[in-house]
Amino acid sequence: MTKKIEDWLDDVPEENNEEDEEIIWVSKSEIKRDAEALKDLGAEMVDLGNNSLDKIPLDEDLRAAINLAQKIKKEGRRRQMQLIGKMLRSRDIEPIQTALDKLKNRHNQQVSLFHKLEVLRDRLVEEGDDAVPAVLELYPQADRQQLRALVRNAQKEKATNKPPKAYRQIFQYLRELAEAKQ
Repeated sequence: MTKKIEDWLDDVPEENNEEDEEIIWVSKSEIKRDAEALKDLGAEMVDLGNNSLDKIPLDEDLRAAINLAQKIKKEGRRRQMQLIGKMLRSRDIEPIQTALDKLKNRHNQQVSLFHKLEVLRDRLVEEGDDAVPAVLELYPQADRQQLRALVRNAQKEKATNKPPKAYRQIFQYLRELAEAKQ
């Protein structure tokens, strides 16, 4: 009474096959990539200042670990970064990632605004009084006389190769106008 392999397979219940289908296999490499991504997220948070960290939803343990990592140097810092990555594995990182993205976007928007203001300042210095109405259209609360005086001073500085004090003042004034508008 020897059974063939096919007979043995027929005796195996089919319920086990359904359980196998529900199991999702994750490769070891994928697990390592996920752990490395969490470590990178932790490194981003360690590089932030305290004001930025206050805007991120962190529990006390994670915040303490990040503060400690900011103080440590060399090998100790590397090990602390691994600990932060490990701590992040057991937490919901979606709110943390969202808060970090908002901080980055705010920075990108500010850089973009500064570039636009630099272009506007250069246009003011090059074109003189002809460009002032464009600025007044953008920022109606601007003081025309102050702007014209700054432009004239910047043009004089440029012509005489003096330090660009008025040039910087124009940018500062435009930045104040942009912040007041927001």
